[in-house]
Amino acid sequence: MRLLNRLNQYQRLWQVTAGEDQQVSVATLAERCYCSERHMRTLLRQMQEAGWLRWEPHSGRGKRAQLQFLRAPDSLRQELMEQALAQGRAQSALALAQLAPHDLRALLNPFLGGRWQNDTPTLRIPYYRPLEPLQPGFLPGRAEQHLAGQIFAGLTRFVSDCRLPLGDMAHHWDISDDALCWRFHLRPTLRWHNGDAVETSQLESRFRMLLALPMLRALFASVKSVEATHSHTLTFTLHRPDFWLAHRLASYGSVLAHPQLPQTGCGPFRLVAFSPELVRLESHEHYHLSHPLLKAVEYWITPQLFEQDLGTSCRHPVQIAIGEPDELVHLQPVSDSVSLGFCYLTQRTGPNLSRQQARRLVQIIHQTALLDTLPLDENLIKPSKALIPGWDMPRWPQQEDVPLPAKLTLIYHLPVELHTMAQQLKSCLAELGCELTVLFYDAKTWEGCSALAQADLVMGDRLIGDAPEYTLEQWLRCDPVWPNVLSAPHFAHLQTTLDSVQSLACETARANALQAFFSQLMEEAVLTPLFNYHYRISAPPGVEGIRLNTRGWFDFTQAWLPPPRGEEAGRGNPQTLP
Repeated sequence: MRLLNRLNQYQRLWQVTAGEDQQVSVATLAERCYCSERHMRTLLRQMQEAGWLRWEPHSGRGKRAQLQFLRAPDSLRQELMEQALAQGRAQSALALAQLAPHDLRALLNPFLGGRWQNDTPTLRIPYYRPLEPLQPGFLPGRAEQHLAGQIFAGLTRFVSDCRLPLGDMAHHWDISDDALCWRFHLRPTLRWHNGDAVETSQLESRFRMLLALPMLRALFASVKSVEATHSHTLTFTLHRPDFWLAHRLASYGSVLAHPQLPQTGCGPFRLVAFSPELVRLESHEHYHLSHPLLKAVEYWITPQLFEQDLGTSCRHPVQIAIGEPDELVHLQPVSDSVSLGFCYLTQRTGPNLSRQQARRLVQIIHQTALLDTLPLDENLIKPSKALIPGWDMPRWPQQEDVPLPAKLTLIYHLPVELHTMAQQLKSCLAELGCELTVLFYDAKTWEGCSALAQADLVMGDRLIGDAPEYTLEQWLRCDPVWPNVLSAPHFAHLQTTLDSVQSLACETARANALQAFFSQLMEEAVLTPLFNYHYRISAPPGVEGIRLNTRGWFDFTQAWLPPPRGEEAGRGNPQTLP
């Protein structure tokens, strides 16, 4: 980027005298900029033509000339960022900002949030970490899961305040009398993000690619075949009835990308940039459902911005706020909720840990002040005694007379709050004569964790999607924790139970049967919930269309920016939004 290099050179010239006029030779300036004298003369001419400085040379080799600076580098940087953003070159704008890390906060703040740019409503979200690539199948992070749902579409979809999946790429579906044949009838107007019409054979091909993934194969274990039986019909033939099938197809792991273009979908937003510094989405003009009110959404990923103070973006990944630290008091909660997702503890009962000992451990956690005294930010978590509302933990007689094992091993993964939980539990058990060895698996899921099979206790995080009962069924069916925590006969019984539950046509009957199985796991002290998170989004007054979803984000298709009025419209002032 030539302009970026030129600004960098200008910064070097400015720094020597902090912008004061100076008498200097071309040779000296060339040394400061690490270039030839000939190139230095070209740079001076370009900077003078751009109005950055005034250069008055004197005749004669080596003569000193008058150098006068007309613009401060910071104001130039901000002006160039404005120009780059106005031209839709967000990557260039971000590169300009990163040149001066110590000034990054001041430079980025005017561009974050919601902003009308050339009559185009754009949402810019500062984010605290790079996003993982959007691979097919299950994704570990909430942000990536949410992003996949905004870029790709599935045959079915979940909608807020509706327990059952609705049509997405399929406008409806029908089921044979024996429940072994499901026909999904596609909308005739489907378009990929590149403008091409969606062909049913492409969806068949893509779904077969998903079935090659072990976890998706487990999720769709009942599917015998997938075929494009008509130009607008995709037919699933099953080994056995599965009345969760429409739910499975609506989950984020089952969304369908173009078989040859894995980053191309037909969801409400198309992906136009994906780098460690910037992710940009733009609305899909041919989207088959209601079109987004935002034209573009950008994630500005600047970890160095938040190392010392997270106040301008994420105080925590589940709490998003935009504004300078001294402005946070003026922000108003736009939406908040207690997550249905939870952090959990599972226990492997057997020779090293009896059921009574496992129950005592649960009571130590839930009937003492351990969870209430975790040294965490206020209002970040809420101790939980239910997996989801109504699915409560059992109550047992006190197990205080049950001695604990001399040694136990605990393994846990992210989120970071489980670091604190593990250390608290270790200290607590040490006082009771039990040595707890703590292992940390640096990931957000258990996939690929070889040490899982050796642990007595396991702590992790379970995200809950739009259909809580179905999400818990998916967890039992697909998560590697269960074949490691449960004995082989118990795990075989789990699979048989899930197959029996999915064959129930009645939604309520399936939910009740699943609840009974989870109640049994809690009764046996195999599973216990620990705490939920408080999801929160804060923004200045006047924000519209923001409502938390089950993953702590908000649907980009529902957010909108009030149009600027009066002088604001002329200046393009930002309308701040989380």
